[in-house]
Amino acid sequence: MKTKLTSRIVATTLVTALAGIGLTLPAAGATGPAAKPTLNKTHGTAHGKTHDKALQAGVDAILKTGTVGVVAQSTGPRGSRYANAGVADKATGAAARSGDRFRMASASKTFVATVVLQLVGEGRLSLDDSVEHWLPGVVSGNGNDGSRITVRQLLQHTSGLFNYTADFAPLTSVDAYQAGRYTTWTPEQLVGIAMRHAPEFEPGAKWSYSNTNYILAGMIIEKVTGHSWEQQVTRRIIRPLGLRDTSVPTTDTRISGRHLHGYSDFGKTGPTIDTTAFNPSAAGAAGAVIGTTADLTRFYKALLGGKLLRSAELKEMKTTVRTPDLDVVWPGASYGLGLMRIPLTCGGSYYSHAGDLPGSATRNGISPDGRRVVVLHATGDGASDLSTERAQSDLIDGELCA
Repeated sequence: MKTKLTSRIVATTLVTALAGIGLTLPAAGATGPAAKPTLNKTHGTAHGKTHDKALQAGVDAILKTGTVGVVAQSTGPRGSRYANAGVADKATGAAARSGDRFRMASASKTFVATVVLQLVGEGRLSLDDSVEHWLPGVVSGNGNDGSRITVRQLLQHTSGLFNYTADFAPLTSVDAYQAGRYTTWTPEQLVGIAMRHAPEFEPGAKWSYSNTNYILAGMIIEKVTGHSWEQQVTRRIIRPLGLRDTSVPTTDTRISGRHLHGYSDFGKTGPTIDTTAFNPSAAGAAGAVIGTTADLTRFYKALLGGKLLRSAELKEMKTTVRTPDLDVVWPGASYGLGLMRIPLTCGGSYYSHAGDLPGSATRNGISPDGRRVVVLHATGDGASDLSTERAQSDLIDGELCA
């Protein structure tokens, strides 16, 4: 998301740092005093799953920055370890637990990019196809020209298209969110918001995150296959991998089953509210998927392990361009086709795609071969500085470097 998000009443370093990773930005104010860490042990394990002191320490560090609940899973050749802290629901006091569902926000983009690249591998479209070829007249007006933008540039965020969520009323304040959280949006309406603005730069000139790119990618999936992006993600990824706790809602405002609640005050524009229920059509292919740490882990292992894409398409996904806007949080980070690449402090790098919605954040790290995966989700606005983000990055880096 662009740093000149004047509609959000936030003006901290965090805005600049996280401008390129989620559907929206965490608000500047902390949710309140950190909840007391809860180990959630059952006979020495986290709800019957392997518990780990080092991982728990990292989770507790995130909670102490002002988040409400945190769940984390670290998986390697020897199996998975889990740690949790805080609460899943402030109203009931229910503890955050492994297996809780959550909205993964822009981590959804990796699913969408995977489907597009599968279609490329099947010869049904090309990364060099223009947007105009598949969506005639959709990207036009105010200097926007779909004939000059390729599918690759959409997935890579080098299209120059305005980020529609930077002019999206429901994200501006507590009152605006309350008023618009149940509205149904079509992809055409979301792209239309972006078309009210001139392009930010010439296609391919540089990198700048825009959720508009992935709304268009979802529309292209439907045009190519005759089925919605939600149906294609379900048929091609969720069902084959047995992701039983992952779903792709269209307009259902609820999260079924046991889940984590999000909490935000939208930059101190009102009281902290429960943000969990909302119409996911506002996010669409840019961030509507719901899942768990276990299901995300299985997806990442399959993807980076070469089970979802042919080697040529996986190589395209992992080919990155620099993202200097993100250096304040992830020095040296770069972006491929639906995946970020982030340097490790111990050498080498890992792949990732963060995701943010009001009051919740998904973070992850995957080794290049997919054998080691770390996934965490935290709720609440967190700290007004970068301490929450740094604690999350430290946990992922520490686990992958261990």
